[in-house]
Amino acid sequence: MNRTLIIAEAGVNHNGSLERAKRMVDVAAIAGVDYIKFQTFKAEALVSKGAKQAEYQTKNLGGKNDSQYEMLKALELSETNHDELIEYCHQKGVGFLSTAFDMMSLDYLNSLNIPFWKIPSGELTNLPYLQKIASLDKDIVLSTGMADLSEIEAAINVLEKNGSDRSRMTILHCNTEYPTPMCDVNLKAMITIQEAFKTKIGYSDHTLGIEVAIAAVALGATVIEKHFTLDRNLEGPDHKASLEPDELKQMVKCIRNIENAMGDGVKRPSASEMKNKIAARKSIVADCAIKKGDVFSETNLSVKRPGNGISPMLWNEILGKTADRDYKADDLI
Repeated sequence: MNRTLIIAEAGVNHNGSLERAKRMVDVAAIAGVDYIKFQTFKAEALVSKGAKQAEYQTKNLGGKNDSQYEMLKALELSETNHDELIEYCHQKGVGFLSTAFDMMSLDYLNSLNIPFWKIPSGELTNLPYLQKIASLDKDIVLSTGMADLSEIEAAINVLEKNGSDRSRMTILHCNTEYPTPMCDVNLKAMITIQEAFKTKIGYSDHTLGIEVAIAAVALGATVIEKHFTLDRNLEGPDHKASLEPDELKQMVKCIRNIENAMGDGVKRPSASEMKNKIAARKSIVADCAIKKGDVFSETNLSVKRPGNGISPMLWNEILGKTADRDYKADDLI
């Protein structure tokens, strides 16, 4: 069975509170995800002071202040916060992961020895960032929101030229709208990515609900990333497009069920259904009383359950043969 790597994206849904971040670790651990992922950044290194919020951010924050810098400054996690969260994740048995959004944060996360790099969609065209990550010799998971195939190819080429191996990359199909309308998901593009670049594939999901993430697993996603929150009604840029705790738990359960259901692709009777074979299939039986010496015909034979006699697939071979004994109606031939 191929196990899907499930990343529960806490992102900035802690709203700058270490206590809330720890409660999110609790939720992720209970849900059974592989990793909980935060975001590591310094607002002054990430965004210009005059940058405006994205439309969805302004909408989700109620339009009180459209400064992206001020929004992000309030959502930073300190180095002390990181240390405490890593230790807390260890205690709870869930992997710690974070995405770096600037060069200083890349160096810092590298010092924490995170297991792999998760490149967010916004950094797909950030050449210095890609070069730096490629030089750090870890597996890479790359989100591709807002990108076309040529931009993905360019990013992969940069990574390869600077030390990464394509076999260590997983490319996530993604749509960078929060929440993503179902008509914009284009889940088949995940398969297109796999065919174009011959990499492992996955899906970073910003839709409402859990069904698209589950469908992605059925289509071959090896990594699923999904935002979650303690409460969708909290104020913040990403809460509205996030799962609540019970939904996250249900998504993990469904994904694990789909993994079990995929099988090895060989069509054969399963052990569980073999016991029903006789009861469900049919045999050739006497449709009426048949005397020894009578010729079997369509008028004196029938096909009925159970299937422990001659298969109806041999019907044409039985027609025209002579009965070697008497039969009562419904007797197996």
